[in-house]
Amino acid sequence: MQIVFLGTSCMVPTKERNHQSILISYNNEGLLIDCGEGTQRQLKLANIKPSKITKILISHWHGDHVLGLPGLFQTLNKCEFEKTLEIYGPKGTKKHFEYMFKAFEFENSIDYKIIEINREKIIETKDFCVYGYALEHGIDCYGFVFLEKDKRKIKLSYTNKLGIPEGPLLGKLQNNQSIKWNEKKIAPEDATYIVKGKKIGIINDTVLCNNCNKIAEDADILICEAVYISDLEKKAKEYMHLTAKQAALIASRNNVKKLVLTHFSQRYKTTEEFLDEAKTIFKDSLCAYDLMKVKL
Repeated sequence: MQIVFLGTSCMVPTKERNHQSILISYNNEGLLIDCGEGTQRQLKLANIKPSKITKILISHWHGDHVLGLPGLFQTLNKCEFEKTLEIYGPKGTKKHFEYMFKAFEFENSIDYKIIEINREKIIETKDFCVYGYALEHGIDCYGFVFLEKDKRKIKLSYTNKLGIPEGPLLGKLQNNQSIKWNEKKIAPEDATYIVKGKKIGIINDTVLCNNCNKIAEDADILICEAVYISDLEKKAKEYMHLTAKQAALIASRNNVKKLVLTHFSQRYKTTEEFLDEAKTIFKDSLCAYDLMKVKL
């Protein structure tokens, strides 16, 4: 599993920071969370083919989170995208896409489907689930949880000692089924162990609210917006954003392992003040930068 921060700026991009976008790569899946202006170019700089994207999660319809969508669709048309692109977003997302296709003169030939979020669990595959939680930002806005499913692994020391060969029998044990070997019943709880799945929490634009805690709880990595530092807390509240201090408090209260701050206001030339403020409350904090990669 890999997280790539394609853009880490707020409303206005800077020379160093592009508009907001994050890509989570997991096996053959590529989940793009938001698609700010310039995301296509960031994908090129990160040596990631746009065709790797299988799902797009739209947190909300402010321009700095979605202005890259028309260009991305044009590119996917040109690169003979052969999958069905799944798009998840707030109520009204279907209408926004209708307007987008009317506004730009290009023929769309790729298969896609739009799912407007109306429940917490929005995606489930055999390997992971994605949940969407409503945030408070003045318009419909969602934060997300990527939750890897627990995996059952073979205790090789145990199965090798019994002489169980690789193949269907081990597969049955991994699927939580008992097997028979040399006239003896082998239970999966004896021959396997559970590896707990990883959790990534993503808090997009919001003020403090209860769902921030749900997203953050027990996360291996919490990605959280931090538009300002705390001396501008009033401005943060006015524009319905978080400060670095507030993000760190969310992490410290919810058993988070690592906090990654992003979505910085263009008024700050560097992120040093954000990091200093967050670390006074939550030590394992870092500030994202464009094209930064984090592996789990």
